[in-house]
Amino acid sequence: MAMTSERKSRLLGAGEIDVSFEFFPPKSEKMESALWSCIQRLAPLEPEFVSVTYGAGGTTRERTHNTVMRLVDETDMKPAAHLTCVAATKEEVDAIARDYWERGVRHIVALRGDPISGPGSVYEPHPGGYINAADLVAGLKRIAPFEVSVAGYPEKHPESLSVGADIDNLKAKVDAGADRIITQFGFDNAHYLRFLERARAAGIWIPIIPGIVPIHNFKQVAGFAARAGASMPSWLARRFDGLEEDPATGHLVAAAVATEQVMDLVDEGVKKFHFYTLNRADLVYAICHLLGLRPHAGSAPAKVRAAS
Repeated sequence: MAMTSERKSRLLGAGEIDVSFEFFPPKSEKMESALWSCIQRLAPLEPEFVSVTYGAGGTTRERTHNTVMRLVDETDMKPAAHLTCVAATKEEVDAIARDYWERGVRHIVALRGDPISGPGSVYEPHPGGYINAADLVAGLKRIAPFEVSVAGYPEKHPESLSVGADIDNLKAKVDAGADRIITQFGFDNAHYLRFLERARAAGIWIPIIPGIVPIHNFKQVAGFAARAGASMPSWLARRFDGLEEDPATGHLVAAAVATEQVMDLVDEGVKKFHFYTLNRADLVYAICHLLGLRPHAGSAPAKVRAAS
């Protein structure tokens, strides 16, 4: 009788998988409290790093900075600050980067950023500003030896003229000094695997981390996907059909969907994941548990204090 090999995802042990988490800066005291509850829940899993987003057009610059600095001052986690080219001169962006470096931030997520008028409108570089993400990466590396992550788009950036042009742009970011690529979220792993193959064929050999977003609210995430150029498979929509008024079942389905996705990627040899948390810890924590991550027994509690 032939022996069947066990799936890699069923044999995961502690320390085999690395994760990172993305948060967005809060707009109110209530959201601040929710964010720090999320951080407290996820901190014991000891993520490789945590990133903090920028709003469209750099609109959350100050709140992003405040959240990043609070992570530095009040936690043991390594924050990665998002930085964009939008609505700022090179001098202004460089000043922000230098301030981050002086205050202990060693990791930047370098992005071109959405136009001030929002996704879908035509992007125009700021006069005297960085032209695009590759230009920004090079500028950051001139300032200090930052660890720099950049974005990748498995289904190509919505503004790219072709898949080939998108890979050329990605290669420019890597050639400028990027250390890691974090992909836009997606729901069909075939897109990620094809993207990985195209990138390697183009001579891109830095880590390419798949972005995962657990679906807390299907309508909301479907809207995010439409704006980001990420396809929403019909089979996935079907799984959430009829659950608009049943959030408890929706969360169970979301956990099943995300777990299926990450476990299939583990079976393909993926060992690192970046979770877009939407400042909610419940589904992310459960998925990380299934990936073999555990709070370290006997270690000191994570140095995180709740918002006052």
